[in-house]
Amino acid sequence: MTATSAAEQPTAPTPATTLARPRDPRRWLILGVICLAQLVVILDNTILNVAVPTLTDDLGAGTADVQWIINAYVLVQAGLLLAAGAAADRYGRKKLLLTGLVLFGGGSLAAGLAHSTGQLIAARAGMGVGGALLLTTTLAVAVQVFDDDERVRAIGVWAAVNALGFAAGPLVGGVLLAHFWWGSLFLVNLPVVLLGLCAVSVLVPESRAEQSHRPDVLGALLSIVAMTALVYAVVSGPDHGWSSPYVLAGAGLGVCALVGFVLWERRVADPMLDMSFFRNRTFTGAVIGAVLITFGSGGALFLLTQQLQFVLGYGPLEAGLRTAPFALTVVLLNFTGLSARLSKRLGIPGAVAVGMTLLACGLAAVALAGHVVDGYGGLLAGLVLMGLGCAFANPAMAVAVMGSIPRDKAGAGAGIQGTVTEFGSGLGVAVLGAVLSARFSALVPVTAASLPAALAATDSAAERHTVTRAFGSAVETGQLVGAAAVLTGGLVAAVLLRRAEQATTHQEQASAAVTDPA
Repeated sequence: MTATSAAEQPTAPTPATTLARPRDPRRWLILGVICLAQLVVILDNTILNVAVPTLTDDLGAGTADVQWIINAYVLVQAGLLLAAGAAADRYGRKKLLLTGLVLFGGGSLAAGLAHSTGQLIAARAGMGVGGALLLTTTLAVAVQVFDDDERVRAIGVWAAVNALGFAAGPLVGGVLLAHFWWGSLFLVNLPVVLLGLCAVSVLVPESRAEQSHRPDVLGALLSIVAMTALVYAVVSGPDHGWSSPYVLAGAGLGVCALVGFVLWERRVADPMLDMSFFRNRTFTGAVIGAVLITFGSGGALFLLTQQLQFVLGYGPLEAGLRTAPFALTVVLLNFTGLSARLSKRLGIPGAVAVGMTLLACGLAAVALAGHVVDGYGGLLAGLVLMGLGCAFANPAMAVAVMGSIPRDKAGAGAGIQGTVTEFGSGLGVAVLGAVLSARFSALVPVTAASLPAALAATDSAAERHTVTRAFGSAVETGQLVGAAAVLTGGLVAAVLLRRAEQATTHQEQASAAVTDPA
């Protein structure tokens, strides 16, 4: 058995994983359909980043309104991922995929026609419900349609679409706002949703867990409260302050609900999330790696956007264009299948180690750009290295997560994958943003909560130059912290995955010796 297939084996093989099944001749077309649905969901995580001034002018949105317009989508989506994955396994992945498209399309229509901030916030929350269903069902369907030999490449394409959507959001938003009104940011989803509904109805086969269990209603409620509260605390910390009552209350509620969720899932007969998954080293190593790679990439791109706009003076659209090489590198390697072929040679642990090391080197290069290479060249090299790292590590860890659990729990696995990705990205933005703020406050001689406020307090060009340089130094510090975290976490994840692989190999050899003593 190769290193890759060993990492993909669940701890207790089920008939669904041991019996060979004929390949669906439409599988790559099905992948294209679900990736299209996935793309619009990811786009809406970042497409509003360039629309803040427009929303402020047209709807009279204040700072708190804008935060809720952006975060309502993320909070609802993150809170429902685990419950959505379990529901897909129970009620049918195709059925929930269609439901997600309908809810996402309805929310997009309502958002595009909204006349007040309250209506827009409610519509964004509705889109988050649909987005949670789509994030889990698309990956679960891909796992069902593709066999072990092709699954690495298929998940690589799926992961590349994620990177493309995340990076393309500000670009698409900037182009639409240059020609249309802000409602077009949401109405552009409708043709994709209609196409997806038709294609999914015709192409995607229905699948669900072989054994139907009683719904775990309390577990679902506890998971929703825990994830929503924790993500709220993470995304609110940089704006309200980490010691504010809002953040502390959210974190406290989230931790209590999470503890209650774990205790309940360990005692209920039919748990929504089987806690025995975490005894699997492959699963645990992949989850740790997924959190840290999204921590580093999400936090670094957040810092890089500020560096390009506040330090180097680019506009939002120009800044988005200059970060595009990151996503383009991921797309190129995964769409051509190059990363999948190299990952099979390296094995899952090797792909994770190489990928996370490349990502850490890319983060360091971006941080030190300008010290070694002047102009855009240093940033470009760092972004390409980051793209190479994500192209190797992201699909490998998704394969490890999905391959370490029974195939009839694909929805639950996709929910876990989505949850750790959302949480890791939010945590990266929050922690690296806090490092940025702390370093900037230490360097700037005036009391200011942000760079614009600090610049407004200056009296001369020399002071403004000093403040801008201090902000650039603070960004550099944050990116280096992210690089160190990614490198350390990547090596830990790779070691756990390697040990799990060796344990599986030893078990197979022992079983073979028992069945064939000669």
